[in-house]
Amino acid sequence: MANVAPLPRGCPPCPSPRPDDPAADTGPAPRDIRGQLRLGATWRLLKPYWVSDDRKAALGLLALVVGLNLALVAANVWLTNWNRVFYNALEARDFAAFKLQLAHFCAIAAAFIVIAIMKQFYTMMLEMRWRTWLTGEWLQRWTSGQAYYRVEQSHGADNPDQRLAEDLRTLASTSLTLSLGLLNSVVTLLSFVTLLWTLSGPLVFALGGRTVAIPGYMVWFAVLYAVAGSWLTHRIGKPLIGLSFRQEQTEADFRYALMRLRENAEGIALYGGEPAERAGLRASFDHIRENWRWLMIYTRRLVFVNSGYGQVAIVFPLIVAAPHYFSGAITLGVLMQIASAFGQVQGALSWFVDGYASLVGWQAAANRLLDFQSALGAAEAEHAARDGLRGIALLERDRTPAPGAITAAGLVLALPGRNERRPLTEPFSMTVRPGERLLVTGPSGAGKSVLFRAMAGIWPYGRGAIERPADARTLFLPQRSYVPSGTLAAALDYPSPPGTHDDATLAALLRDCRLERLAGQLQRRDNWGMRLSPGEQQRLAFARAILQRPDFLFLDEATSALDEETEAAMYALLVERLPRAAIVSIAHRSTVARWHDRHLRYRPVHAAGEEPRYLPAPAALPHPV
Repeated sequence: MANVAPLPRGCPPCPSPRPDDPAADTGPAPRDIRGQLRLGATWRLLKPYWVSDDRKAALGLLALVVGLNLALVAANVWLTNWNRVFYNALEARDFAAFKLQLAHFCAIAAAFIVIAIMKQFYTMMLEMRWRTWLTGEWLQRWTSGQAYYRVEQSHGADNPDQRLAEDLRTLASTSLTLSLGLLNSVVTLLSFVTLLWTLSGPLVFALGGRTVAIPGYMVWFAVLYAVAGSWLTHRIGKPLIGLSFRQEQTEADFRYALMRLRENAEGIALYGGEPAERAGLRASFDHIRENWRWLMIYTRRLVFVNSGYGQVAIVFPLIVAAPHYFSGAITLGVLMQIASAFGQVQGALSWFVDGYASLVGWQAAANRLLDFQSALGAAEAEHAARDGLRGIALLERDRTPAPGAITAAGLVLALPGRNERRPLTEPFSMTVRPGERLLVTGPSGAGKSVLFRAMAGIWPYGRGAIERPADARTLFLPQRSYVPSGTLAAALDYPSPPGTHDDATLAALLRDCRLERLAGQLQRRDNWGMRLSPGEQQRLAFARAILQRPDFLFLDEATSALDEETEAAMYALLVERLPRAAIVSIAHRSTVARWHDRHLRYRPVHAAGEEPRYLPAPAALPHPV
């Protein structure tokens, strides 16, 4: 995280601050756009919804909400006029007029309540409609072209889950709050400024022997008071944008660490890693606490300014208008009407002051979304630029060099890096034909799993081209297969929609895959990824492969958690149920070789002064087929 503000003078430095902590900022801060107001860029986030297919309904709701806001302003004008008549009745001790004005007040209050309720209801409706559209659009971008995978690989944006859930909610909710508040302030100002100008009259005083008259002097006092308050508020509160940005990040990091503890509960328990995990969680929370300390410091200053500004505004108009009242130029009712009108004008001019805390949170959320948008844009650009020279190109064509086969030509696999990519392999070519059984072996770290990721189209790092038939169905089984939460039946059907296969078919397949105990739990909801052992998860993946019936099946250490006898049973089941499918396996066990008829072995190619690279090449099978 970049610097957001220098340390307040007189504050002791924090012990061993991280370079990206606000506490580490002991000098002038370099410019960091994540801590700035980026109104133009933020508008580009907001605009798409209002020109989308949902714009008619959205604009209709917005017009209704705006109309209700105008009705509230009208009610305030009504109340201001009521103040004059009511206080004049009190001054004149006119009991009949007093009772009549109480009845008028009840009517004003009832109208105000009804309008306020309707405004809140339809504002919330519009907010959810906007958030729904935003979430759909951002989810579409995040999950298209494996952008979510590329963002994680490149560390382009932290905690995308929080940005999609919390920051989009804040963007929609606070954008409406701030914009409607601004509209309300503008309309209020236009409604009351003329009234205040007329009621206050001129301020006449002598200056250097000359008589000076300032017409509508209360309006000028309100303007000067609001401008001074706005300037001071921004001066004091500006660092809160960057601090709020970082607070969201640290909170999300802490939640992610807690989630990782839950996901890996068994492994941590077996290692006895509780002290280390506790220390890590405490360290993560310390970042929250430290940033919160600076939020407290700057928020205290902002609250001091806002509270003082608001309290002085209560008596300020009375003090300024008091000489006219005591001179008899105005009545008590007019004095109270002036105070009310001044409050409305000053409040309208104080939109920036009153909404600054919301503005800070809004801009911090928008900045996080802008960063996320940049990361998605980089992932999309990288995906679009893959042409074989800049990244590995995955081409799906009706006709491939080897009919019906997957082919790779001039393929170089590499590891991602900030400035350059380190090649893992020398250029090589390969072909996987329908019905073939190919075993891939080699040293750990040579890039065998990277080959599978490239075949799946999710690994752009390197160069060369992979071509596969456009109508080919491919399936990849990693060492630890993904098992979604929900019913076991839905987990078996995944990624097909739940209910694709009936329970009888699924139960029979579970028994064939030696998962008899699960056959009666197909409609049970659970976190199956945590509930099943690694071996059970791998057998579940085999069952899923048989249901999907792919043309090309890739297995990356997919039997590592199985004993040899169960492993043989699973492969035999695949060969029996998927006789026409090509099966490509990464494995270290020699026992897997019996189920394959071709062998691709990674052998090291050492270059002087460079890290070793590997050349995947045909080799003899470890054991005769």
